[in-house]
Amino acid sequence: MRIAFAGPGAVIVAVVVMAGMSLWLPRGAAGIDNLVVPLVLVPLIWAGLFFHACLDAKLWRVAVVATGLLLVHGALVAHRFLERKPVVAEARP
Repeated sequence: MRIAFAGPGAVIVAVVVMAGMSLWLPRGAAGIDNLVVPLVLVPLIWAGLFFHACLDAKLWRVAVVATGLLLVHGALVAHRFLERKPVVAEARP
């Protein structure tokens, strides 16, 4: 189980955190900071999750942290995709 959290689990959680992070980071002056910063931080997020899974003595704590990050950021991404924008009605003559 520890190998699953350290291997593919860490990669999946890091990618989902990257996608969710672009939604809560503020936009910079150029309007791209909320996109670039998550891309730069993905290796650090992955490394943190990987080493946490390898070095923590209690596996349940690893599961709680990884699952919590996955659920919170996954919900942010899902909410963004499920937002319904009002359809503008065409003007009829």
